[in-house]
Amino acid sequence: MASSESLVIVFFFLLQLIVTTGPPLFFSKALAITMAPPPPENVTFGNRRTSSAVFAFGDSILDTGNNDHIATLIKSNFPPYGRDFPGRIPTGRFSDGRLISDFIVENLGIKHFLPPYLDPSLQAEDLTMGVCFASASSGYDPKTYVYQSVLSVPDQLNLFRQYVGKLRSLVGEKRSNDVVKNGLYVISSGNNDVLLTSLFHSTRKSSSEMATYAAFLAGQASAFLRQLYGLGARKIVHLSALTTGCSPAFRTLLGGVQRQCSDECNELAVMFNEKLGHEIQRLNDDVSLPDLSVQFVDVYTPLLDIIRRPENYGFVVTKEGCCGTGTIEFGFLCNRLSPSTCADTSKYIFWNGLHPTEKAYKILTSVIMKDIKKLLY
Repeated sequence: MASSESLVIVFFFLLQLIVTTGPPLFFSKALAITMAPPPPENVTFGNRRTSSAVFAFGDSILDTGNNDHIATLIKSNFPPYGRDFPGRIPTGRFSDGRLISDFIVENLGIKHFLPPYLDPSLQAEDLTMGVCFASASSGYDPKTYVYQSVLSVPDQLNLFRQYVGKLRSLVGEKRSNDVVKNGLYVISSGNNDVLLTSLFHSTRKSSSEMATYAAFLAGQASAFLRQLYGLGARKIVHLSALTTGCSPAFRTLLGGVQRQCSDECNELAVMFNEKLGHEIQRLNDDVSLPDLSVQFVDVYTPLLDIIRRPENYGFVVTKEGCCGTGTIEFGFLCNRLSPSTCADTSKYIFWNGLHPTEKAYKILTSVIMKDIKKLLY
């Protein structure tokens, strides 16, 4: 069996090859999505009025296709991505179907999909109900997003500023202020920082150094939340880092011969989550930020429970993804030429080497919605 170091070298050789020669021929452009008709303006949870717009920021857990419209290799707008999406369309979502961001807007009764802000076919009504600014492979550490040429956190904030300007010209200042102030803001970031640091630096860093890095990421998250507040956000949900060390690719790269979960990766994720929770509490207690309410949502523990007790959730395969061999493929390595892609995605927790399936995302969203209800009621 090839060593973890060899696999890493092979992967990044392939990445460099694509950088210098262009993407493989199996890449194809995603078809346009036909959006569902807009729901009634007053969206309710029980008898209470809730947010009628959702805005997503961060990484591939929420990115519904922004990377399709920027100059990056981090794309998923080709088969077999999207094979369980309505119409079997590869949309730029890093999964077989819908993501957490889609399920949230559906659960709130707003619409069925959260469109990417950079989609040129975006309609006026989409702007009033919220959009996605997230970018796959982004993170809080500048080195993370610069290395992969994706939308940085500052880039996403700038796009939100641009969005507010467009919305104001479309519906007027009063209505736009209402949409922004009463919107629900969902964030997933830090996963890629954890992954890359675990892959390249964990063996050279002490526990105290890893804790310092986790604190740095949490500090970056706090600064981002303050900036978002300054732009009008008041109700914010920040997801924890996922159990990334148990993803198929990191089992292969860092899990040894038995392909166990990577302790280094999971430990850093736990450190980040703990420090992020503390930072969020400080923000909620800050009297200089009136009306701000940030909810920290633990998705690390629910995903770990799914992995440890798959039979309770209707899953069968835990260590491999559906796409290709299921041991390493993610990003462009998962493509229509990938051998042995599974026939039944519903048995798999992971779609590819890093990302959960639509079914797993739907289960995680049921957990997230409990915290969203606390925030909105």
